[in-house]
Amino acid sequence: MKIDLSGRIALVTGSTAGIGEAAAQELASAGADVVVNGRNADHVSETAERLGARGIAADVSSDEGAAALIEELPDVDILVNNTGIFSTQPVFEIPDEEWLRYFRINVLSGVRLARHYAPRMKDRGWGRVIFVSSEAGIQTPTTMVHYGMTKTAQLAVSRGMAQELAGTGVTVNCVLPGPTLSSGVLEMWAELYPGLDPAEQERRFVADGRAATSLLRRLIRPEEVANLIAYVASEQSTATTGAALSVDGGLVPTIFP
Repeated sequence: MKIDLSGRIALVTGSTAGIGEAAAQELASAGADVVVNGRNADHVSETAERLGARGIAADVSSDEGAAALIEELPDVDILVNNTGIFSTQPVFEIPDEEWLRYFRINVLSGVRLARHYAPRMKDRGWGRVIFVSSEAGIQTPTTMVHYGMTKTAQLAVSRGMAQELAGTGVTVNCVLPGPTLSSGVLEMWAELYPGLDPAEQERRFVADGRAATSLLRRLIRPEEVANLIAYVASEQSTATTGAALSVDGGLVPTIFP
C-alpha cells in the first residue's frame, strides 16, 4: 500500500517535537504540504526548515492564537490535533484553574480548529480530522486524572463530529498511543535512573511503571504513532471514521478496539 498525499495541505499542531514532529515528517514524506505549528517561533522555524515544510507559530489553546493561525491558513485538507500537555498530580490537589488549563489546551484547541476547518472540508467533499488522544482516555491514570479526563473528552468530541459529518467525505478519528518515547521522557529517565544507558532505563521504566502491561515490553516510538496517523489521513482510510484507533502496543488489556 502506497500512501500518496500529494496536493493535500496538512496542519499538525504541536509538531516541533515528539509525536507531532514525527507525524509532520511522515505526512511530508507522503507528499503532503505540511504546516508545522507550535508556540515557540524559533522551534517552529527550525522544525519546518528541517522537514521542508511551512511553519506557523501560534498558541492554539487560546482564541487569539487559533484565530491568528486560521487567518494565515484558511483551509487545510488534513487536521492533526496533536497539541497537548501532561503531568502527574494527586487528583484531590488539582485546583480548578489547572483542570480548565488542561481542557483548554488538550481539548478546546482541537475543537476550535475543527470548528473552522471541518465545515470547509465538507464543502469540498474530502477531509481528515485526527485527534491524537491516548490510551489514558480509556483507562484513567490515577496520577494524571486531569490528563485522562481530557483524553476521554477527545473521544466524545471526535465521535460526535464524525456523526455530524456522516456521508460528506470527511472522516474524524482518534489515535490512541500508549506511553511514547520522547525527549521529555528521556529527561525524566535521566533523573529517575542516573548513570544507566537508555536501554536499561527503558527496561526499568516499563517494568515499574504504566507500560508494565505492554505486549511490546517497550515504549512506543513516535514514528510508530505517525505511521497510523498517515494511514488515517490517507485515501485508503475512507471507511474508517468515528473510531478510536489503538497504537499502544497492546497495553490496554482488552479484545475490544
